Amino acid sequence: MRILVIGGTGFIGRHLIARLSGAQHQILVPTRRYGLGRDLQLLPTVTLLDSNVHDDAALDRLVRGCDAVVNLVGILHGNSGRPYGSDFAQAHVHLPQRIARACRRQGARRLLHVSALGADSAGASMYQRSKGDGEAAIQQELADWREGGWTIFRPSVVFGPDDNFTNMFARLARWLPVLPLAGADVRMQPVYVGDVVAAMVSALGNTHTWGKTYELGGPQVYTLGEIARLCASWSGHPRPVIGVPMGVGRMQAMLFECLPGRPLMSRDNLDSLRRDNICIGPIAPELNVVPTGLEAVAPGYLAPAR
Repeated sequence: MRILVIGGTGFIGRHLIARLSGAQHQILVPTRRYGLGRDLQLLPTVTLLDSNVHDDAALDRLVRGCDAVVNLVGILHGNSGRPYGSDFAQAHVHLPQRIARACRRQGARRLLHVSALGADSAGASMYQRSKGDGEAAIQQELADWREGGWTIFRPSVVFGPDDNFTNMFARLARWLPVLPLAGADVRMQPVYVGDVVAAMVSALGNTHTWGKTYELGGPQVYTLGEIARLCASWSGHPRPVIGVPMGVGRMQAMLFECLPGRPLMSRDNLDSLRRDNICIGPIAPELNVVPTGLEAVAPGYLAPAR
């Protein structure tokens, strides 16, 4: 298959593209930052293209001739607004809508879209609301799509060797004597990046997954505090985790937002922690995924180098 992977230079994208390339699919990866895709260029069936996916004409050229399109674009931080700021609107709502329209115009028969567990147009955070509206936009645009099928995935927080989740706690434990954490009691169901990729690959050629939304979670539920404590221990820097009130956490987040670069935590991230992030049931059997536990993988990549 000829597959366009939008957002392919990100965490999930790198793992997905390696899997698809190994199966000899022809992969197109648009990017405005070639440096992020340097490793992908080593894969024989991958082509990096300098293209702006937010331009309709450029998007049409990318989708034309493709059998499938995968949208992995997601941001954790953005400017404020109601119900969300323009950054979230562009990445999570307008882009999925425009991708869906391009699929219809250009005859692509398959669209896989990665959303997020907790996506909800009435959610507590801008992230959740924009993700929910992005799902709705795809479903509305392709409601009567007879020529192809869409599938939406809602993963819980995704972990893996180069993630920004478990590795963040490991880095903090290296420098801090304790880990102060707002939302420490919130429950999560972290899912391994390899399982997310396996679910997507399984759905790619399975027409029974058309028009369906799938939640993806790991085999075990943890509190956020438990995850932080485990990651610190596996990294060789065991630390106590101190739960702090949300008010204190928001003050910390405001400070992070004022620092240069991507913030470690934002107030909107904390808003997403107002409710548990767990699946309503196991991964659907038609995806053929047996979920991998956090303990089976994370200790290996978090362990200090010898």
